[in-house]
Amino acid sequence: MRRRSFLQATAAATFTSPILAAVRAGRWDAAAEVLTKATDSKQVHAATLYVSQKDDSYTRHFGQATTGDAMFLLGSISKPINITAVMTLYDQGKFQLEDRVKKFLPTFTGGGRDDVTIRHLLTHVSGLPDQLASNNELRKRHASLTEFSEQTLRTPLSFAPGTKYQYSSMGILLATRIAELISGTDILTLVDRSVLQPLGMKHSAQGVGRFQLTDLLPCQMDGAAPESGSGDPQAKDWNWNSPYWRKLGAPWGGTHASAPDVGRFLAEFMDQRNVAIKPATARLMLQNHNPAGFTPRGLGFHVGAESGSKGCSDQTFGHTGSTGTLCWADPQSKTICVVLTTLPRRAVQPHPREVAANYVAAAVR
Repeated sequence: MRRRSFLQATAAATFTSPILAAVRAGRWDAAAEVLTKATDSKQVHAATLYVSQKDDSYTRHFGQATTGDAMFLLGSISKPINITAVMTLYDQGKFQLEDRVKKFLPTFTGGGRDDVTIRHLLTHVSGLPDQLASNNELRKRHASLTEFSEQTLRTPLSFAPGTKYQYSSMGILLATRIAELISGTDILTLVDRSVLQPLGMKHSAQGVGRFQLTDLLPCQMDGAAPESGSGDPQAKDWNWNSPYWRKLGAPWGGTHASAPDVGRFLAEFMDQRNVAIKPATARLMLQNHNPAGFTPRGLGFHVGAESGSKGCSDQTFGHTGSTGTLCWADPQSKTICVVLTTLPRRAVQPHPREVAANYVAAAVR
């Protein structure tokens, strides 16, 4: 009897784990089917789905993505990654959120600029625009990030800082420019050194990094954002797929990463792992810093239920990208969802990334 019990226990130990893993993986089949149909129909050229829920993780790749580690242009998911690099300097006591921008960028003065703080930059209430009026011209002549910063410093504010919400990629740019001056290094190196390497994000780079352009999946350009060069037949040497843009490493949209790597990044905050950023700073970044009536924003992150998919909790945080990407983490259910595609956000509604992510959230519920 003892031998029979031992054999039964051994069999249970042998088979339970794979069986449970298969059952749990099946929870995400509906989400995977959305991306399978989208890539089979050629609506989406490539996609990757990554889900982790407590101790289980699931990765699937679709279409031209030949591996789960395929690297996509993240678009605005780049923002929280870059701001995490900035906040490692906060951890070192190199700046405070209430510091005036002009403390580090003295020419940023007049016309209300004197009152803009670093917190304003990080929460999209600075009065700076999303894109510069000269964006296309700067990209056409392959301007550097420093040139983008110099133009931003001279750009009039749309409103007094802190009085309105206006999504601002250029606010993120100035925050990273301050980080460059404090650290004495460029933002591409700072992100790699302080975020990507510590978190083991081996299939990620700010810009191209150690990778080749052929390692990166091209974006579909039909329906892309106007600032990306969509609709301009002369934009091939500065659009999302151009060597110039891929190598520039714009902190508001120029990070490349795989879906599991984005999941590793979100896990640093959800689990407060204290690898790249101090737990207290991680919590600070996930708090809503904007007043009632404004779009809720953490530091670099979108926060609250609307930052996730239908049914996510108020603790959720994440971001989306105009290149066709989406990610969120819900600490209440211990779930991370990352959907990366090559189809621009504006190309179709509802976008397959959102449909797939909604299925993930529904499976968790």
